[in-house]
Amino acid sequence: MSAQYDIIFAGGGTTACVVAGRLAAADPSLKILIIEGGKHTKDISTHTQPARYFTNLVTGGDTFTFHVAKPSESLGNRPCIIPSGKGVGGGSCVNFMMYTRASPSDYDDWENFDNPGWGSKELIPLSNKAETVEPNTKGHGTSGPIKVRGGMETNIAKQYLAVAKARDKERGFTDDANDISATSINAYSPWFRYVSSKNGRRSDTAHHYIYNQSDNKNLQILPHCRVKRIIFEGDRAVGVEYISHDPAVADKEAVLTARASRLVVIAGGAFGSPAILERSGIGASAVLKAQDIRQIVDLPGVGENYNDHNLLMVPYHTVDNEITMDEIWHGKPEEIKVHEDLWLRDEGKGMMAHNGIETGIKIRPNAQDLEVLGPTFSKRWQDFFANQPDKPVMWVGPLAGYTGVSASAKGKFFAIGYYTEYPASIGRTHITSVDPFKPLEVEPGFLDKPEDVAVLRWTYKWSREMARRMDSYRGEYALEHPLFAAGSAAACAKADGPVPIDAPDIVYSAEDDEAIDNYHRAVVGTTWHSLGTCAMKPRSQGGVVDSRLNVYGVKNLKITDLSIAPSNVGSNTYNSALTIGEKAAVIIAEDLGIKGV
Repeated sequence: MSAQYDIIFAGGGTTACVVAGRLAAADPSLKILIIEGGKHTKDISTHTQPARYFTNLVTGGDTFTFHVAKPSESLGNRPCIIPSGKGVGGGSCVNFMMYTRASPSDYDDWENFDNPGWGSKELIPLSNKAETVEPNTKGHGTSGPIKVRGGMETNIAKQYLAVAKARDKERGFTDDANDISATSINAYSPWFRYVSSKNGRRSDTAHHYIYNQSDNKNLQILPHCRVKRIIFEGDRAVGVEYISHDPAVADKEAVLTARASRLVVIAGGAFGSPAILERSGIGASAVLKAQDIRQIVDLPGVGENYNDHNLLMVPYHTVDNEITMDEIWHGKPEEIKVHEDLWLRDEGKGMMAHNGIETGIKIRPNAQDLEVLGPTFSKRWQDFFANQPDKPVMWVGPLAGYTGVSASAKGKFFAIGYYTEYPASIGRTHITSVDPFKPLEVEPGFLDKPEDVAVLRWTYKWSREMARRMDSYRGEYALEHPLFAAGSAAACAKADGPVPIDAPDIVYSAEDDEAIDNYHRAVVGTTWHSLGTCAMKPRSQGGVVDSRLNVYGVKNLKITDLSIAPSNVGSNTYNSALTIGEKAAVIIAEDLGIKGV
């Protein structure tokens, strides 16, 4: 027997919680089902305690799906791994908690794909609707469910800003790099995080949109269940097939069904959503034919247009008495317990309430930087960046701790992180089986375009000069830097202290540049910002959904997650996921006649 609901969500991640939570709060009589592949995350300390995020990622945990990409020549023939959040709340329960908002032109770009109502004028108010920034500054939300806090407590962040002030006279400073103003780009800034200032807990969508409605018995969650496919009657979506892999369920092979009288919503993320469509018979003919799936709709764009950001976190030695996250990220249980006890005793205080990222810059190259970047990047600059001054080329900032996994890394560290805001390279993801538990075929496209390699090379040099001048700098952790030739002026080593502010920059040879490029190809990875694989574009341009989030060619089926983004955003994507969720809730409420969303 099929269970009956009004609305079914195939996926219970970040945006699903926003949409389902808003609809349930507006009309508690709605029978809503959320089917989530991962576990419940309610009040689990490894998620609610912010500083635990890094250990979760490194150790694997049980709240990630690790997608292994095909080996790529652009990455030295290695298969990079792209984790995605798994559990109620999805990525919002496991991410770095960096509060970073998209540039207004990013959303205007979305609207220009024939998507009325998706420009910055409409979306920024919805971004504000989701948040409460503490302390509030101009341009932010003041009463939303998701809490954002500022504050700077590590010397690493303060030293970085001190070097910027003394070394970089051209770029300015701002109190808030995410106020959506013209002065927030190319300015050094404190960096806020998705942590409550009241109790020091992570601010995720599971707790703030769903678990806070636990008294609503019409809002149901099925954890540990994988959606196999959408059920259609004619061209109308009427339900889903799913398989439970809950350890408490005896029959893990049984295909179960649930039916929706009003709407089916796919919210499986950039990997899960196109996979559900393809297993349901919606996608490119060749992909479906290879798996002997009967095609319902020919949509070649399904699984294409994969976008991400290219990330490096480059480590440096620091002094033994520096305040870092190393004890929590890499410490023994008794060391971690000291920080946890402080967090519990003092209402969320101490380093357990941190993510170790307290400052940064959304940077654009100046004329001198463009010379270093060279002709490889010049066309990309002119075509994409030059006339859009609110689009940064990179994000760069320090992390207070060692972000690698080497057992030989001893002592205290900081890292300089940087990621490419708008890589030119894009990729794709497709199913390899009708079995929803089989791995996907993933080709992220990282560094396929030479301009992406040039940007990383420039940023490594630029960020290293910043690190070398920070007071607690004690040299590069050479094992995780480029392998420069013996005798190179760029050779990495430990140091007794920083170089003077006015010291000359390192001069890199052509051989050194090659070493940097080889390094990036060997270690660059995802920023966990996957999007775009069910793009909201015209069908003729490879689109999968229209501006009302309807899947082309069928009825009663929408997609509401980052996979619908038609183009990239120059930011960490949690904020854009919240914004998409708020927008989707409004659209669905309008379509179904639900008031009060």
